[in-house]
Amino acid sequence: MLSLLCLMLFVPRVFSSSTLAGIFPQDPALRMGSSLTATCTVSPERGLHANTMYWTMNGKRLPSSTYDLLSPNCLSVTLHHLNGSQQQSGDNLVCHSGDGHVLAGSCLYVGMPPEKPVNLTCWSRNTKDLSCKWTPGGRGETFIKTKYTLKYKLRWYGRERECEDYSTGQRYTCYIPRDLALFTPYEIWVEASNQLGTATSDVITLDILDVVTTDPPDNVHVSRVGELEDQLTVHWGSPPALKDFLFQAKYQIRYRLEDSTEWKVVDDVGNQTSCRLAGLRAGTVYFVQVRCNPVGIYGSRKAGIWSDWSHPSAASTPHSERLQSGSCEPKPGEQNSTLRRELKQFFGWVRKHAYGCSGMSIKLYDQWRVWLQKSHKTRNQFQSCD
Repeated sequence: MLSLLCLMLFVPRVFSSSTLAGIFPQDPALRMGSSLTATCTVSPERGLHANTMYWTMNGKRLPSSTYDLLSPNCLSVTLHHLNGSQQQSGDNLVCHSGDGHVLAGSCLYVGMPPEKPVNLTCWSRNTKDLSCKWTPGGRGETFIKTKYTLKYKLRWYGRERECEDYSTGQRYTCYIPRDLALFTPYEIWVEASNQLGTATSDVITLDILDVVTTDPPDNVHVSRVGELEDQLTVHWGSPPALKDFLFQAKYQIRYRLEDSTEWKVVDDVGNQTSCRLAGLRAGTVYFVQVRCNPVGIYGSRKAGIWSDWSHPSAASTPHSERLQSGSCEPKPGEQNSTLRRELKQFFGWVRKHAYGCSGMSIKLYDQWRVWLQKSHKTRNQFQSCD
């Protein structure tokens, strides 16, 4: 019951006809580590003596050693080294009569002033809106209610405006849905304020066209390349939201083994919507994701912002014929060491140049791999162990 309300202040020894007690100071805001002396004064009409009264904080009775009897109708309490408020709505300091009735109450707001917000970044999904996020300065915890306001204005003219939509579901984020100008830079900043002070972030300057991002590429499919045990092909669709804009997309791919958390990133995908991954492990499941960066929208010279990664798609490479055959390895005398050395050199060169998604044709490599696998299969069918 005590935590539900903070009673109104009445200056000591001045009472209304309906309220016969009051606490001073009323609803103070204090820095952490501060000390406070509060007084509870009752009207003589109550017929109470101050030495029968007691104090509670958030429902917990305070020790009588912190009390000081100032007069027959005035009792004080002194609190040292105050900790941050347990709730942003304030801590409840309450004065009671000896029989437990509430005489008066005050809310204590104990915390810290905000520090300068940092890491302010913004992005646009369709050149018509803008979303911004930031991080509270310092440790971020002020212990009392702190308001963050995103403000923006055109750099050379126009009035200052405030972002109004903070209902994105993420803290320290605001959404501006419309009425934004293109080809003109904006100045954007965040102001933080509470009962103990204010702080303002650094101002960032940006053009909407330079911070465009997209949804992740859709329809990501991963498939085998015939029976080549060390390759997979990835195909995906361009982001539909920007189909009407003149731009050139850049793509990145990342992939990992099924039983690994370490991703390997392919940066040289370019503007194509397919990629051949080479040098993979045979008989292994791989997870693959793709993301997009729109470049040069309406002639902007800056790269856009990378989208989120697409949902993972998975496929497995074929098992090696040599591992599946179960036959014995040929005897050392049956191997042509010169040929094997040349093949090793050839594969090293091809894998080096076929890695990633460059524009180089690897048709010759595909043909060689198929021929090699068939030759191993044929050899294993006729070999036997002594």
